[in-house]
Amino acid sequence: MFLALRELSFARGRFALMGSVVALIAILMVLLSGLSVGLVNDGVSGLKKLPVTSFAFQKDIATDSAFSRSLVPTSAVGTWAEQPGVEDAAPFGNTLINGRTNTGVDIDLALFGVEPGSFVSPTASEGKSLSNTPGELVISETAAEDGLSIGDTVTVEPLGTQLRVVGILDGQSTFGHVDVAFVPLKTWQEIRAGARPGEPVPPRVYDDITAVAVKTDSSVDLAAGDAAADTTSLTLDESFGASPGYTAETSTLTLIQAFLYAISALVVGAFFTAWTIQRRQEIAVMRAMGASTGYLLRD
Repeated sequence: MFLALRELSFARGRFALMGSVVALIAILMVLLSGLSVGLVNDGVSGLKKLPVTSFAFQKDIATDSAFSRSLVPTSAVGTWAEQPGVEDAAPFGNTLINGRTNTGVDIDLALFGVEPGSFVSPTASEGKSLSNTPGELVISETAAEDGLSIGDTVTVEPLGTQLRVVGILDGQSTFGHVDVAFVPLKTWQEIRAGARPGEPVPPRVYDDITAVAVKTDSSVDLAAGDAAADTTSLTLDESFGASPGYTAETSTLTLIQAFLYAISALVVGAFFTAWTIQRRQEIAVMRAMGASTGYLLRD
């Protein structure tokens, strides 16, 4: 190490430059890692907070767009509830809407339609939780930060359906980078079907949901449940890929991180290779003086 320490002292500028390059690459890696975590949370934090283990979507649905395309009959909920290993099953609806509040705030919301009182119905930290009253809306804390508050009315455009904010959830809850809001299932079904206020709603509107939210233990056989209910199941983690843009964002950032690791190895390796070549004479002298190969490698 004597020779190495002398080299460090003699070539301070060279090592400072190399150290700065490595430090900048490390900072870039940290920033990208933080960006990855932030994008994941902003894309699927609403799903992460749901107390479900899997979702049963429409049979043979494309997994990258299941939440936006799937339509499952409500009868599938009862079929799943009867499967061995299933602790609970509940209907679940999902759609994206544009709205405007009575205070003039434009807002986009990811509406989650749930049965009030079911295991997927959230508990509000402020105000009250969902009840069977049509038009109630429980928003995420991030939506409240964007200008919504309890008592506000959100008008769904262009339908004109009015939703009244009755509660606020704790923490971030987003889906596809859009704030999550929970509504009673019947209200969600009417909005998804495009029913306008005052118009008659066909009974068949209440027959479809996006998926069956399932809570299971470790003994459940998802394939058997799918066969019985004619559905396609995705675990909670697998369902993240059905969030808009999730797979593209995460795969791109993962690829960038992998390239940064490779670049870091090449930069550091090239530096030490050039340094070793420059020290050939000193290494030869040390070898001639009896230094072992192991000693030189450690040095």
